Amino acid sequence: MRQLLKDNRLILMEAAINERLRRSSDLRLHPDLVNAPLIYDPAGRDALTRIYAEYMAIAAAAELPLLLCTPTWRANRSRVAGSKVSQTINTDAAAFMKDLRDSRSASPANVRIGGLLACKNDCYRPDEGLSAAEAEKFHRWQIDQLAHGGVDFLLAETLPNVQEALGMARAMESGDLPYIISFVVDRNGLVLDGTDLQAAVKLIDSATQHRPLGYMVNCAYPSFLCAAGQPAELFQRLIGYQANASSLDHCDLDGAPDLAADSVSDWGNLMLELNKTYGVEILGGCCGTSGEHLRYLVENR
Repeated sequence: MRQLLKDNRLILMEAAINERLRRSSDLRLHPDLVNAPLIYDPAGRDALTRIYAEYMAIAAAAELPLLLCTPTWRANRSRVAGSKVSQTINTDAAAFMKDLRDSRSASPANVRIGGLLACKNDCYRPDEGLSAAEAEKFHRWQIDQLAHGGVDFLLAETLPNVQEALGMARAMESGDLPYIISFVVDRNGLVLDGTDLQAAVKLIDSATQHRPLGYMVNCAYPSFLCAAGQPAELFQRLIGYQANASSLDHCDLDGAPDLAADSVSDWGNLMLELNKTYGVEILGGCCGTSGEHLRYLVENR
């Protein structure tokens, strides 16, 4: 993963998965585990495969590396324990993704699989975040499951609380896999708990022996970063951005019945500016995005 970042100015990351599945009339997402149990359902597997395969085809045509993630964003210890699905769902999801990559990608070596996890509670309620000590203990189970499944890296995503992010980093650094921490920011470029983004990065870097591979922002429109106002030092560690398609606030988007999106060109130009001006290598999509957004990036890079 470090060599991949060193060798490539632009790396694609998947666009939305859950939001596209949620709007399919043929599928029902799990109330707690969201899309993870779809790997056990033939129709669900087909739907996941179609979306991931579309993203792989876009990256392959552009001759760019691609980062995909396991559909395990909500498959943490307490949610899995409280469900009726297999306790090995994280390792099974990793196997599903590796099989999909190997069977559908013309260049499997250019596709890396990330083991995906999130905070324990609401991703937009930083007040519900765990302490660093609680998070280190709570998230270790899922981290171990994903690592056992053979993913290429770990990604803790949609994190609104810096202390919980710190605990997750400490749990992930105990293994051999590179890992990435991804925060949710507000439209002023602050982590949702109010922490300055650079301060969050410095805290975690200084409190871990094996630092994260880098940091990302996800589930926020690209302009929310307020890149011009961020210290240049931040962009030495900020390696990726998975952006929402809409510039609405999180509270307006979360659970909205209709898909909200600004123009693809506005979204794409802002994303490409992050890449070309600030050196953010990994670009992908979050809520409201699709293959159209990734195609804009590769056609206008």
